[in-house]
Amino acid sequence: MVLEPIYCPSCTSTNIVKHGKSTQGKQRYKCRNLDCSRSTFILRYSYLGYLPEVKQRISEMAINGSGIRDTARVLKISPTTVIEELKKRS
Repeated sequence: MVLEPIYCPSCTSTNIVKHGKSTQGKQRYKCRNLDCSRSTFILRYSYLGYLPEVKQRISEMAINGSGIRDTARVLKISPTTVIEELKKRS
């Protein structure tokens, strides 16, 4: 049996504990690092719109003048997800 360490996506700390399950049944984890900006996370999201990298790309594409539908088509996510993320960022 091999134990694979789990790293926090924000601070790369290994001080991680299990923190229940999501509504889809995926394992949720909690970072115990007090300086970390992210408290809970899931390792493998089932929808690409939840990934922090995709959220960052939404902001970058909006700054560069891409429209909502264009952004959604390129990133293969829903236009509603793009709109909601842009509302949060403004």
